[in-house]
This record gives sequence, structure tokens and C-alpha cells, in this order.
Amino acid sequence: MKLKFASYNIHKAVGLDRQRDPDRILTVLNEIDADIIALQECDRRFGMRETVLPRARIEDSPFRTVPLATRSMSIGWHGNTFLVKKNTHVLEAQTIALPTLEPRGAIRLDVELGGQRVRAVGMHLDLSGLRRRHQAEAILRHLDDCEDCPTVMMGDTNEWSGNGGVFRVFRPGWTVLESGRSFPASRPLAQLDRIVLSSHWTCHGTNVHHSMLAARASDHLPVWAEVSVGSKAFVS
Repeated sequence: MKLKFASYNIHKAVGLDRQRDPDRILTVLNEIDADIIALQECDRRFGMRETVLPRARIEDSPFRTVPLATRSMSIGWHGNTFLVKKNTHVLEAQTIALPTLEPRGAIRLDVELGGQRVRAVGMHLDLSGLRRRHQAEAILRHLDDCEDCPTVMMGDTNEWSGNGGVFRVFRPGWTVLESGRSFPASRPLAQLDRIVLSSHWTCHGTNVHHSMLAARASDHLPVWAEVSVGSKAFVS
């Protein structure tokens, strides 16, 4: 059974035209058609932290939200949330506190797919290289309670280095995929948005979603990977 995971920093639904357009973001998500999507910057940063993707619009899409919000008007935790296909069986969802001076956080989702517990982590890491590494280490410690869970970590890493920096934290058994350059959307130069697989997965394909609409809907482009539980991951 193949699954499609995606990660998208939606920039609070503000596109390159400086217009906030949640329908444009949801259209891009429909284009990707992933089973599990990690979003970053899905809530406003100040005030009531209300969602930038109205719940009614999400309900009209193929996706549904996962209960992670700690504020009534939000759909995420420090701007991070998951959208899943409506028929997905969610077992558990949890926030992950990260060591930081900025409002940063990560989220964890466990779902049942074909009788198998599958785990996803969404993250938006710090601008500081040292804090990024500390945050990645904190996430890995959080995952130690379920070593047999096929796990996908994904999000905006804020890491400009291709293979160094925070990626050195991932011990053997994790594969950092080369999905492609995702930032800035108008002229992608850096692979800030990454997907990391545990050793349980085979990767059948990974890429940046670079449609005409995605190129202006946010300052980041989405990344995706199609995987199945199997032998050591590879990129095709």
C-alpha cells in the first residue's frame, strides 16, 4: 500500500501578491492529493491565533483537521497542523514542546493504515542553527517510545545546508530525502522543506510540487513523497 505524504509552509495563506487567499492554498493541496499533509504557519501569529484556513472550507475539501489546537480559533500548535484524508483512522495526536526562545513547536500523529500503526511528525525549526539541532534531538527523543513505528518527519527545517547542519542529527536508520528546492517559491534556491524517513519505508518518488498556482500561493513550495512500508528507503 503506497501512501503520499506532503509538507507545506503556507505563509499564513498570504501569497506573493500579498493577498491572503485560503482557497488558493486548498486548491494547491487538492493538486498534491496527499494522504497526510503537515502544514506550517496555518494560524495567525498574534491575537487569538485564529486559523487562516476556515474550518468550513476544509470540510468542503477531501481533508479534515486533526485535533491539536490549544486555542478555540486555531487549528494548529505554534502554526503546525496536519490535514488527513477524511477516511483516515487517527489513533493519537500530540504536541511536542521544543527548546526555543521563539514560538516554535512540533506535532506528532499516529494513524492506523492496513492494520499498521504509522507515525508522522510535522515541524517548523528555528532560524538558529544551534537551536535547530537541539530541536531535532528533542523530536528524536520523543520518538524513542515507538521504535517499531514506521515514521515520517517533515516540515520547514530552515536549514540552508544541503547535507550538514541539522541533518547531521539524524542517526543511522533515518533517510533525509532530496525532494528539491522549495524556497523562495518565485525562484527556488534552497531545500528548506524536507521529508525524513525511518528505515521502515521504501520511497517510490519525491519532488517539489511546482504548479503555476503553487508558485504564487505562498513563499514556499510544497514537497511530497510517495512511500510504502518495506526495505531501506531510496529516492527515484
